[in-house]
Amino acid sequence: MRIIVHGSELASATAAAALSSVGHQVGWLPHPDQPWDNLREAEWLAREPELLSHLQAACQGGTLRILSDWPGDAVGLEEVDILWLALAPGQPQEAEALVVKLASHQATPLVVVNNSTFPVGTTEQLESRLGHVGQVAVALPDMLEEGRAWQVFTRPTRRLLGCEDDEAAIQMRELLRAFNRRSDNFQFMPRRAAELTKLAINGMLATRISYMNEIAGLADSLAVDVEHVRQGMGADTRIGYEYLYPGCGFGGPNFSRDLMRLADVQSASGRASALLDRVLDINEHKKETLFRKLWAHFHGQLEDRTVAIWGVAFKPGTARIDHAPVLTLLEALWAQGVHVRLHDPAALASLEAYVGSHPLMTLCPDDPYQACEGADALMLVTEWKCYWNPDWRRLAEMLVERLVLDGRNIFDPRYVAARGLTYRGIGRRADP
Repeated sequence: MRIIVHGSELASATAAAALSSVGHQVGWLPHPDQPWDNLREAEWLAREPELLSHLQAACQGGTLRILSDWPGDAVGLEEVDILWLALAPGQPQEAEALVVKLASHQATPLVVVNNSTFPVGTTEQLESRLGHVGQVAVALPDMLEEGRAWQVFTRPTRRLLGCEDDEAAIQMRELLRAFNRRSDNFQFMPRRAAELTKLAINGMLATRISYMNEIAGLADSLAVDVEHVRQGMGADTRIGYEYLYPGCGFGGPNFSRDLMRLADVQSASGRASALLDRVLDINEHKKETLFRKLWAHFHGQLEDRTVAIWGVAFKPGTARIDHAPVLTLLEALWAQGVHVRLHDPAALASLEAYVGSHPLMTLCPDDPYQACEGADALMLVTEWKCYWNPDWRRLAEMLVERLVLDGRNIFDPRYVAARGLTYRGIGRRADP
């Protein structure tokens, strides 16, 4: 098929790479705010496993063309079968503008695939701007995960497809047939239902995380190890283990935006969103939990102390810091005059670009132990694999107060305490 992919998000890059890798003729039109010259140097694209190499291979093989304007330099692609829109949530006007341009340009059948997280009902609005009955719009919510985008797209467990047109459904099956061989992974539903389902899924996952964080706080006050509670809950087949890990808050460009989008949808419908508001409040509160544990340990005497932080990115495997817990944590620490030394395998440049220089911040890009030099305590914020098994003897010698604050509960409290350190996790604790 002949396809135009529009957008500069992870979803657009992945769609362009995957669709062109199986023989479709794809023209990728990045958003003007993030043209290809900028994207090709983007840290998130370089770090996404397999993605950049597949993009380069498709360009060399001739199945993928990077466009700077449409239809001006899209020779041979003026008449397209699929317009794939994978734009940022704040770019619905750009989506509509391209749909109008395309509808006025071609009279042949067309399927517009809305792969963006726009307000519920946008897919129907896009279809209303098309030219004739053979041109339809479908909703295919973006379900990708950063760090696993290629794998999720090419080997999906399911695809939510909002489609109410039989011919469009046939086109979509053919478009994605190469990624649908193991078992039929399409789940068909009306377009508005698909758009809302994507938001509802992330709302449920966030609710599970926030509920587990509430239980962790209760466990702390009752001197109960929350790990026992988590395992007991997860063993109940009605609950399961997924997203039951307490921590110091979630972030990310998509997860947080989807929650706020869902809250906006509820508010616009005239319904109170007390549950979602509470979920978001709990998450923001949890982003300061390591600071509160530090405050309690030192009885509020924090000025001129030094803290090492391992992990800046909102999750392992990415350089992004959008809504990352570390941002809230840094504000709280600096307000008390705490010096902070930070290490992260990928995201320090993003942090420096966001924060700039700060007299109480030292970046330590080369070695996580470099961040611990002269530090009173260590805070684990992002659970990169390189942090899971540190040299505890070395840390015990380096940390002045021998305090470890584990924001992801990746360490064994008893093991850490047996090495002479004080351990404080989320609903877990152990003394030397």
